[in-house]
Amino acid sequence: MNARHVKTVPGRKTDWNDAQWLQKLHALGLLQASFRPDAEIRPLRTLLRYRAELIERRAPHINHMIQALKHMNIQLNLVLSDISGATGLAILRAIVRGERDPMQLAQFRNSGCKHTEVEIAKALTGSWQEAQLFILRQSLDVFDYYTGKIEECDREIEQQYHATQSRWMVDAPLPDLPPAKPESKSKNEPTFNVRAQVARIIGVDLVAVMGLSAVTVQTIISEIGTDMSRFPTVKHFCAWLGLAPRNDISGAKVLRSRTMKVRSRANQAFRQAAQSVARSDSACGAYYRAMRARLGPGQAIVATAHKIARIVYHLLTTGEPYREEGAAEYEQKRKAREIKHLARRAQKLGYTLAPVPVTAPESQPEGGGKGSF
Repeated sequence: MNARHVKTVPGRKTDWNDAQWLQKLHALGLLQASFRPDAEIRPLRTLLRYRAELIERRAPHINHMIQALKHMNIQLNLVLSDISGATGLAILRAIVRGERDPMQLAQFRNSGCKHTEVEIAKALTGSWQEAQLFILRQSLDVFDYYTGKIEECDREIEQQYHATQSRWMVDAPLPDLPPAKPESKSKNEPTFNVRAQVARIIGVDLVAVMGLSAVTVQTIISEIGTDMSRFPTVKHFCAWLGLAPRNDISGAKVLRSRTMKVRSRANQAFRQAAQSVARSDSACGAYYRAMRARLGPGQAIVATAHKIARIVYHLLTTGEPYREEGAAEYEQKRKAREIKHLARRAQKLGYTLAPVPVTAPESQPEGGGKGSF
């Protein structure tokens, strides 16, 4: 149950009295149960949460490797955006094996790197200290250990996906999906095809929604489940996510309006999706920029996350495929809504809204601009 529903009950300040009070309320059916996904989704949620913890525990050791390199005056992080990528790990493993020549190390450069081999070799010129090399070796070993555990967790998650039945078709095969968006690639994405597995289970491709990647979608599905009938309306769904404003009303007057502070991984996933569409040429991107101009970046992220959550609820409820809407189409619809609103207000005041005729610009007289006759 939600502790917020009963924490403000006066006169019961001890754990013993609170337990008796909760037992009585529960026996009378006055407490509302907290949301939990169905029994088939809960193991997947547990594994994904554990996988996220493994990634969080692996991250500090990347910082240890960066600090060890910096103490040796090796600025590898300045020429590589991620030292745990293909180029960075190849260079680090060569250093641990005993290679010290900067030009030899720079040859491990991947073709996708923005910096040249000369620039990488210049960043690899430093002093090789045995103490820092020991820390680098230890941190790389721990990094590889956690990476192996994450791969084992991915294999277990893949087996859990195979054991999960489709919600829309019995023994549904993996769908043949179009190529994913270029920006939907995630650094910590699992090795198997998460997008196809999720689409097989729910019957709709959520990765097609702008801002949602395969990792984000599987986090959302593992947290909210696949049965949207648990939420009576989309407003209940967004309120449970903590993306809808809660109004404190007293005497028919709204005292304050704010979103509730929730510890929800689904809430974080929708917020990350909202941040990723900030500069995109899509309807969600245009909506974010319009909200940012009115409310600021913080509230614009919440509003855009709320919009994406409504889209996900609609797709899961109806099973319809997602149709991408561009920024130009969104702006055209927004302009039509504003015109309709202005026309309704003008009619209410006894006026008629009429468009201004477009006239050709007046030509200037011969001889130039101001002061000529």
